[in-house]
Amino acid sequence: MTPLSFPTRRLAPDITVAPQLEPADMAEAAAAGFRSVINNRPDFEHDQDQPTSADIQRAAEAAGLVYRFQPVDRAHHSAEDIATFAALLQELPRRRPVRWRAGARSTRLFLSAQQDPSAGG
Repeated sequence: MTPLSFPTRRLAPDITVAPQLEPADMAEAAAAGFRSVINNRPDFEHDQDQPTSADIQRAAEAAGLVYRFQPVDRAHHSAEDIATFAALLQELPRRRPVRWRAGARSTRLFLSAQQDPSAGG
């Protein structure tokens, strides 16, 4: 498999987290075997130059990826955030990257979803 041009960290055999992905990264992710993307970063959280969810969604779908936008505050994850994330993990096709700015947000959501017996993760 060709290495990706963006860094990733594997949380489980079929769950990978990645930093701020650009729309152009979606085709590369699809070619590498990813099947879906969960975007946890709210639009314009950092600055106006950040790609929007709509931009990434268009590129993801054009590349054949299933895309879901679940914006979550980086400092606080509610029980509802965790349950929604766990449901997305169950719903979406496997081998999926989870997008975030630096990693902690999606990693915490993933770990919390795995520990919550009601989440089905």
